[in-house]
Amino acid sequence: MHQADILDEVRKRVTRNRGGVAVFNSLSPRQTAHIVVDLQNGFMDQGQIAETPMARTIVPNVNRISAALRAAGGSVVYTQHTADAEAIRTWSVYFEHFLGPERRARFIEAFTPGSPGHALWPELDVARQDLVILKRRFGAFVPGSSDLHARLQERGIDTLIISGTVSQVCCEATARDAMMMNYKVFFISDACATLTDAEHGGTLSAMAHTFCDVRDTQSMLGLIAVA
Repeated sequence: MHQADILDEVRKRVTRNRGGVAVFNSLSPRQTAHIVVDLQNGFMDQGQIAETPMARTIVPNVNRISAALRAAGGSVVYTQHTADAEAIRTWSVYFEHFLGPERRARFIEAFTPGSPGHALWPELDVARQDLVILKRRFGAFVPGSSDLHARLQERGIDTLIISGTVSQVCCEATARDAMMMNYKVFFISDACATLTDAEHGGTLSAMAHTFCDVRDTQSMLGLIAVA
């Protein structure tokens, strides 16, 4: 897992501003969902277009959180980054300007529903009652991305636990929007992954500064256990 943490300057600032890094001292499992962001073959498997090797190391922690929350009556949701015709049509700025022609073609091929790259990583412990959500933007909550917000509201969810890949893109975008939509958000430091420690540490610092309660897996499990 990443050897990165919240920047000391940020830790000191949030401690001064709110008394510590932790934001929430409890949760209600039945009102909580674990959002597992984009742990798909296209990000996980060797040689895939968006391979993030560190993401393979977080899977045991992701599974531990899912199992604990499920057992306590909470929900588990898996998002699948999706590059179908609708995504390409409605998000043309990304596909036409942020990807070169060769990478764009490979990316679309990998993340088209039904392709091997689009499938969830087989080492995830997916249960029958878990939700699987197609996501057509980096963040799951932005308009045009998914129906995640509606699905969560149907279940009375007000608290989210964020894990997955990559830290500073889909995980961060989803967490930011969730907090601003009035969800309580936990961001799991050793259950999110990206390509470098520096990028991961930057995300942890940004999330802790304003958007999320940043915790490690063991701390999160402890909070679920005492709920």
